[in-house]
Amino acid sequence: MASLTAVALVCTLKKSPAESSSDRIARQLLAELAGYEVTGKVIRVVDHDVRPGVSADEGEGDQWPGIRAEIAAADILLFCTPTWLGHMSSVAQRALERLDAELSETDDAGRPAMFGKVAIAAAVGNEDGAHKIIADVFQGLNDIGFTVPAQGATYWNGEAMSGVDYLDLERTPDAVASTNATAARNAAHLARLLRSAQYPAG
Repeated sequence: MASLTAVALVCTLKKSPAESSSDRIARQLLAELAGYEVTGKVIRVVDHDVRPGVSADEGEGDQWPGIRAEIAAADILLFCTPTWLGHMSSVAQRALERLDAELSETDDAGRPAMFGKVAIAAAVGNEDGAHKIIADVFQGLNDIGFTVPAQGATYWNGEAMSGVDYLDLERTPDAVASTNATAARNAAHLARLLRSAQYPAG
């Protein structure tokens, strides 16, 4: 198998080295991807000075351009967010807003720059909202040009108002582990197909 690369954008509100449920599920997915010759990297967005805006570079001090370069170089984007008040985190929303700039970026053949790249998503939280969050994430990423594989999302919802986080679990629930494995397997498969047969130029 040809080797692939993946970047996990972890959109927790917690700066490193604090433990994060979003970081944990991201690393679990990257471990699954590693079984398909995919080398992964985690970027915790909140550790970087990512300015508000919708351009590729918001000026002096903006650290998004470095993150953008990592995404541009990867075959697979893994987008991970916690659930806050039933929605994706503000960090996740900002990352999507910054990715909006890719709508105006094209490759040498005139295709949107993110064509040919695969995106999978993960959401965690001890409240409802995962399905809506993943729907919003996938709609945004697909608009930008990413391709979503079959069953390309995973999530964990804890019991409402329980205060139990994904980090608190002694073991990964079987359903989550199985969904992680499926998302990783399908993402690697689709990324290889798109690398060998890119979308046609208009």
